[in-house]
Amino acid sequence: MGQYYKPSSLDKKEHVYSHDYHNGLKLMEHSWVGNNFVMAVESLIAKGGRWFGDRIVWAGDYADAEEPKTPHAKYPEHMLNLYDLVEENKINPEVPKREYRYLVNLDTKEFVTISKSPVTERYKDPETGKVTLFKIHPLPLLTCEGNGRGGGDYHGESPLIGKWARQRVIATNTKPTECSEIIFDLVE
Repeated sequence: MGQYYKPSSLDKKEHVYSHDYHNGLKLMEHSWVGNNFVMAVESLIAKGGRWFGDRIVWAGDYADAEEPKTPHAKYPEHMLNLYDLVEENKINPEVPKREYRYLVNLDTKEFVTISKSPVTERYKDPETGKVTLFKIHPLPLLTCEGNGRGGGDYHGESPLIGKWARQRVIATNTKPTECSEIIFDLVE
């Protein structure tokens, strides 16, 4: 079965729903540079955004249960996880007109340059000849929980997957000066 994801703020206990942006719920259905859903989440974690400075996680519905373990009201055999706990608090931010260049982890003092993500796929439109390049966006993969437990997940192995989950991550166009750079080199 496929695992569904919700980018969520731990501090505000809110989430954004990918179908509101005409995107799939599975991790690799929406984790692309230039994707309007990911861009909407970036706007939340940028300066002036509702989640700026919050701890964030791309919460998977197959992720581990939260402590203390509590049975789900509809499915008692299932213990509540973060995906379940933010269910009632959906927000719908606007898609910004611009993309951000950097993701910064305020807790670990690390950053990623989004444009350095390698091209993972090329698509040539047979009618127009236009070539579209696809790059995996670092934000969903760095902050996800539950990856590898369902269809549509990222299927490579890397210590980067989930490395920033539940930490304070921001989006900015200003290059960080007192942080070390992580090279996000994942392809699928």
